[in-house]
Amino acid sequence: MTTRIRPQVLALLTTVLLSAAAGCSAGGSSAPARLGESGAPATPSSAAGSPSAKGFTLVASGDVLPHTSVIQRAANDAEGDGYDFRPMFSGVKAVVSGADLALCHMETIYGEEGGPFSGYPAFKSPPEVADGLKDAGYDGCSTASNHTLDDGAAGLRRTLDRFDKVGLKHAGSARTAAEAAAVTLYGAGSAKVAHLAYTYDTNGYPLPEGQPWAVNPMKQDKIVADARAARKAGADVVLVSVHWGTEWETAPDETQLSLGRALTASQSGGRPDIDMILGTHAHIPQPYEKVNGTWIVYGMGDQVAGEMFNYTGARDMRGNYGSIGRFTFAPPATAGQRWQVTKAEFVPQMMDLSAGRVVHLPDALAKGPGREDYESARDAISEAVLSRGAAKDGLTMGK
Repeated sequence: MTTRIRPQVLALLTTVLLSAAAGCSAGGSSAPARLGESGAPATPSSAAGSPSAKGFTLVASGDVLPHTSVIQRAANDAEGDGYDFRPMFSGVKAVVSGADLALCHMETIYGEEGGPFSGYPAFKSPPEVADGLKDAGYDGCSTASNHTLDDGAAGLRRTLDRFDKVGLKHAGSARTAAEAAAVTLYGAGSAKVAHLAYTYDTNGYPLPEGQPWAVNPMKQDKIVADARAARKAGADVVLVSVHWGTEWETAPDETQLSLGRALTASQSGGRPDIDMILGTHAHIPQPYEKVNGTWIVYGMGDQVAGEMFNYTGARDMRGNYGSIGRFTFAPPATAGQRWQVTKAEFVPQMMDLSAGRVVHLPDALAKGPGREDYESARDAISEAVLSRGAAKDGLTMGK
């Protein structure tokens, strides 16, 4: 007599076997995964494809770029006791902390405790910025930008040391070769999520002598190789942050378009190597677009910045506009398949310089009319974000 295996049992056995096989392959990876909180090696999520599988929400935001006026505001908020950036992020704290995984972009590096600090053109920010980010609910940040080497290897090291101190993870820059080779992994829902980050340049500053791995360059072959290594290290979802594009241009440039197409087309075993691209650098909001079935955020704009002047020398309010991307991921029906984005949202935000605060625009406008500047910001952000037809693929404004 033939014994019939119930579908639930068969699914569980399949999940276990697939997870075991993937765990074996991870052992041969040249890019060791960072260990989770439990200290266990990173392996593919055994929950994917099982009845207990759980989805997650991702929040990602744009450039944190503390100009001198921003630093002064944090000093004022600290009331003579150092620098306090927590009030600056308080308006978006509910959005950030409400996500299962929240990622920021730390564009600048940190100076020594107590300073001196500086804004444009060579930034050295107070280390307390990291404390503000952590308090807002961020889990980690991309740290590869054109300003990553503004103070050489020392500035890079101070920044990542502070991240370690406050409990933020990072991707895109590294203090050692081993750190550069490791995959930054997060747990979100029942998924293991990898975060990779790259920059188009470092403003002409050379990589520190003997440290070619200090900052990740934006090279297609490297990004794809790193994404595949992340899969071998156990990642169910691979997120790629890229510091790219043309400043003050709403439309993505040809490099963004061509690299975006290439990265989203890259596959291994019929599965995309990269699950989402998160762009920064342009200083203004850029479009979201679904390319080859994968969401690309070309540019989220600035989250924190002082007065911004465009290439004509004119004060440009768009330099204080940004969008927060919020995406809901659902687990696949079968382990080893792609996690799907089931809900895509953007949340308009604005750095209100008069208040020295990042403003959650939908929330602020819901509390009452009378802020034409907030309405103008919301409308401009929406127009930019939706300018490549993302609405037809389900992108909506979140609250």
